[in-house]
Amino acid sequence: MDSPTEEEKPCTTEDKTQRTKRISEVLCTPESQVKKTKRISKRSPVLKNTIDTWAAQCKECCKWRVIPTQEEYEEIRRKFTEDPFTCNKKHNVSCDDPSDLEYGGERIWVIDKPNIPKTPIGFQRGLVLRKDYSKMDCYYVTPNGKKLRASTEVAAFLGEHPEYKDVSEADFSFSTPRIMADTLPQNVAGKKGSSGQVD
Repeated sequence: MDSPTEEEKPCTTEDKTQRTKRISEVLCTPESQVKKTKRISKRSPVLKNTIDTWAAQCKECCKWRVIPTQEEYEEIRRKFTEDPFTCNKKHNVSCDDPSDLEYGGERIWVIDKPNIPKTPIGFQRGLVLRKDYSKMDCYYVTPNGKKLRASTEVAAFLGEHPEYKDVSEADFSFSTPRIMADTLPQNVAGKKGSSGQVD
């Protein structure tokens, strides 16, 4: 397939400089779901303001593609700098196909950092948006159900469980995605100016 001309490309030269931030993966939660979870009892096992969709932006056409599983998403993110995502990495998808998602809409978008290590097998990485929308908190759930919220807790857990000798502290990252303020609900505490980002 011929490469599209500059006129056909939806990304401008200015956009390309921003793609270093936006080309990496995105995690998003529908605004409607955020509003709904506010009414859930504190005793409910359902986590509030959690991630429900994973997506990656094609480096060629800038369209967003939904990534079906967290595991597949983390694999893309792990090697994103050396092997950027393109549409043709999804089965039967090309840059000619419509985007799976449009930025903004009824979703809260958070842009993840590239090259975060993939979660070790048996563990699960979670992210929760704070009630004031100011930031996300990261945690890991161990195979025995313990929640780890910091590197010191990871080190202690691995020290107590020699059966995970193939897992190292370097396999865990508590780095969190950047919340895009221009996708937050109007008049929320975490929204600052019009920069499109919450610090």
